[in-house]
Amino acid sequence: MTDQPVIVRRTHGGAAATVAINNPARLNCLGHAQITGFIDAVAALADDPELRVLIVTGEGERAFAGGANLLELGELNPSRARDFLTLVHRMCKALRDLPVPVIARVNGFCLGAGLELMAACDMHIASDNAVFGMPEVKIGLPSVVEAALLPNLIGWGRTRLLLFTGDNIDAATALSWGLVEKVVAAADLDAALGRWVDSIVESGPKAIRLQKELIREWEAMPVNDAIEAGIRCIHHAYQSDEPTQMVGEAIQRLKTRKPG
Repeated sequence: MTDQPVIVRRTHGGAAATVAINNPARLNCLGHAQITGFIDAVAALADDPELRVLIVTGEGERAFAGGANLLELGELNPSRARDFLTLVHRMCKALRDLPVPVIARVNGFCLGAGLELMAACDMHIASDNAVFGMPEVKIGLPSVVEAALLPNLIGWGRTRLLLFTGDNIDAATALSWGLVEKVVAAADLDAALGRWVDSIVESGPKAIRLQKELIREWEAMPVNDAIEAGIRCIHHAYQSDEPTQMVGEAIQRLKTRKPG
């Protein structure tokens, strides 16, 4: 195991990247080194035109991210607390602003700032031993920054339940709530994740980036404005030859398909 705060891996000929939080001895808790390393890694990937999809995970089998580093939280004062939480926000915002889809691969504990990081991802897959929670109130703090994303994922009532009690939920509950889209056995996690990655990589690269941009716009728009934004997005898509080429290939496959 290296001493790097995050580890970056590339697969699918460079089209897919994984950024893994590398602090497994402490459940991949997020301190200044992990957060700044993560921001820098994602910023470098954002400038890569070959990138199609990003996977976010934690090293080892015990945790995605076990929350903020308690030792660092214990040293904060009002000014430094603002700076630290702003840094956590920048970590999450880097994923929301990334021009390609981001998949959270949740392999164990996903707590506090770790759950906020997961919520900032576009898609979420978890092992059946994953544990989710927002325990900040149990250490005298409110849940903040990207915790604001939770109501859109799970509704206001369930958000209040997580944030007011600080209690954890299991993977089956997270799935039923809509916090994650898929739960599989831990041994099957990478295979199931790989099917999602394969589907994204096989899709039109410009279309995928336009879709991510449009979904981000939809989040802040009334429905009628969102529909108009979609029409503008299709106009933009046809400014390249990608739709014409890929539709033509699909038509050709239909023509050559054997009846029955």
